[in-house]
Amino acid sequence: MASDNRNLGRIIFMGSPDFAVASAGALWQAGLNIVGVVTTPDKPAGRGLTLKESPVKQWARQHDLPVLQPEDLRDVHFLQALHELDADLFVVVAFRILPREVFTLPSKGTLNLHASLLPKYRGAAPIQWAIIEGERETGVTTFLINENVDTGDILLQKTVPIGKDETYGELYERLKHIGAELLVETVVKWLEGSLHPRKQIGTATRAPKIKPEMGYINWNQPAERIRNLVRGLSPVPAAYTHWNDRRLKIYRCRTAEHDSGGAPGEIVQADAKKGVFMVKTGEGALLLEEVQPEGKRRMQAAEFLRGYPVKAGDRFE
Repeated sequence: MASDNRNLGRIIFMGSPDFAVASAGALWQAGLNIVGVVTTPDKPAGRGLTLKESPVKQWARQHDLPVLQPEDLRDVHFLQALHELDADLFVVVAFRILPREVFTLPSKGTLNLHASLLPKYRGAAPIQWAIIEGERETGVTTFLINENVDTGDILLQKTVPIGKDETYGELYERLKHIGAELLVETVVKWLEGSLHPRKQIGTATRAPKIKPEMGYINWNQPAERIRNLVRGLSPVPAAYTHWNDRRLKIYRCRTAEHDSGGAPGEIVQADAKKGVFMVKTGEGALLLEEVQPEGKRRMQAAEFLRGYPVKAGDRFE
């Protein structure tokens, strides 16, 4: 099958983060003919501001593939380089918005993998928003790219349940592999001519880019709403509150079975021996399980309560 897949057509893969590497690797393992890779330019990182390659570039170099890193996707030299690679299909996973000059170039078009059940959660952060909004299921979708972001005709979809306590980081890891499998199936069937695109049906929702300030906890909200925010932003950028004028990140929490009163944001129980760290919300209460004080490492609630002067009656700002 692998050798047959290689003869289906020439593919250029476009992507940057770790999420995209799983897809590139799956296509490669399936024997599909990747002839080049497009990724973001190297970026300064760390204290020394050393140039850092994207995970997809690192993967491409390991496989001796040509790599293009355009600053401007409309640059004539970049477009010429794409043309010279003579690809039949572009495959995009977690990359930039492509201009028409790029996505219309290959004869078989350009297809994309998106981590939601389109048309729900169109945008940059579909995994995070599905959890924040309390969804019980999400999925992955492959579709054909057009001028408008995440609106193209659907090729294949797979539904995935979201665990009750699953965090963004955990769901991300699952979806990147499930998505990679669906992408291979899509590419093979599309190049064979056995897939029939269909229009997106249903109510479209947005999943805009997550900004760090979105993690600020409003304790007047119901406990379940706050719990979903914590899950959806764990481990990055993390939901947070303020205690003693310092930021306290919260990575894991659960709703309390009993509400012991108090005002929203008030610490109603702080028992280091039992590891009980309960905070009142606008509706119900939350038991904090894993936190990170500003400038310190992540720790379990019991460890935090042993090391910091937290007491019942204190309030988060």
